[in-house]
Amino acid sequence: MKTPKRLQPLVDEGLIDEVVRPLMSGKEADVYIVRCGDDVRCAKIYKEADKRSFKKAVEYREGRKSRNSRRARAMEKGSNYGRQEQEQAWQNAEVDALYRLAYAGVRVPQPYGCFDGVLLMELVTDDAGYVAPRLNDITLTEDMAIAHHAQIMKDVQRMLCAGLIHGDLSEFNVLLDDKGPVIIDLPQAVDAAANNNAKRMLLRDVNNMTQYYGQYAPSVLGSKYAQEMWLKFESGDLTPETELTGEFVESEHTADISAVLEEIQAAFEEEQARKERMRDACEEDEF
Repeated sequence: MKTPKRLQPLVDEGLIDEVVRPLMSGKEADVYIVRCGDDVRCAKIYKEADKRSFKKAVEYREGRKSRNSRRARAMEKGSNYGRQEQEQAWQNAEVDALYRLAYAGVRVPQPYGCFDGVLLMELVTDDAGYVAPRLNDITLTEDMAIAHHAQIMKDVQRMLCAGLIHGDLSEFNVLLDDKGPVIIDLPQAVDAAANNNAKRMLLRDVNNMTQYYGQYAPSVLGSKYAQEMWLKFESGDLTPETELTGEFVESEHTADISAVLEEIQAAFEEEQARKERMRDACEEDEF
């Protein structure tokens, strides 16, 4: 096939030997299957900010720090240079998160680097060698749903221990290979300790996955892993080895009106986000 313009520099530099075919086109990036030597990988081409449809990006960037003071000031002022640096930071956030989470033991695609707005990473496949499907494209047995829900909860726990929250986790951002779920799409990952929206995003991520698996295994619907994780995280008691029960009882002292209103707002936002994800999934061109 004809090499896309954004991939040509990587071909010229020998980072990519061949562009095999398009894989998918999404709201924030186009993904291609590529050959790098003997390996088949995928190349994720980030769309420019004005062509992306990712909502409320400012909420996700909160708490991200730049080590370069000039760059940080430019990003705050919103100058042309600042917007370029902000865009670069958004793209680098995913590869940074992938390296960080892989080290923490979270099941994510292996990254190979980000070059001029193109992320090269592992192509996740099933046991037959085909591209692994997204969760929203498959049907699970009850036993599989229970086991995979537990695996995702453990990965969310490992992410939180590594200081990150996915922020947009759903059945549309998880692939399934022969070993279980693999979490993808992390440019919006948030700093759990520095972002004021972190708890709400954690609750939403866990609720999304619990609702998805709950349609096949109703027994998981009553679990409260996010609340349990966050309480232990805030108190400094959460580690990757912490055994969670999924049980949580809100204290009478903490169950105030603001907390109830927060949950109602989170539920409303999640329903709006769910509808948007369904629209995006219908609009995506998959090959």
